[in-house]
Amino acid sequence: MSAVPLGADLGIEAASDLKQQLAPHLAQPQPLLLDAGTVQRVHTASLQVLCTFFRDREQAGHATAFAGSSAAFRDAARLLGLADRLGLSSSDNNDSKTVENAA
Repeated sequence: MSAVPLGADLGIEAASDLKQQLAPHLAQPQPLLLDAGTVQRVHTASLQVLCTFFRDREQAGHATAFAGSSAAFRDAARLLGLADRLGLSSSDNNDSKTVENAA
């Protein structure tokens, strides 16, 4: 199974495009992997889009997970208290603090 790449920039201006990118996968019944391994810039709005996407797929009974996640992505999710919601285990959330302000 291949993972859907999220790209390097998940800034606020990318949130709408991210929502459109994920929309075709919302009703996909098979498990879905997202690749956040190249993410360097993250904004709260994009993490909100991802949380909503995960929630909606979960409510439909569809599994969603990350195939990879960068330190910047994990740090932003951790700082905003969203790591568990996005399925990023604490072992993936090493204590590095590369993000000064995820908002």
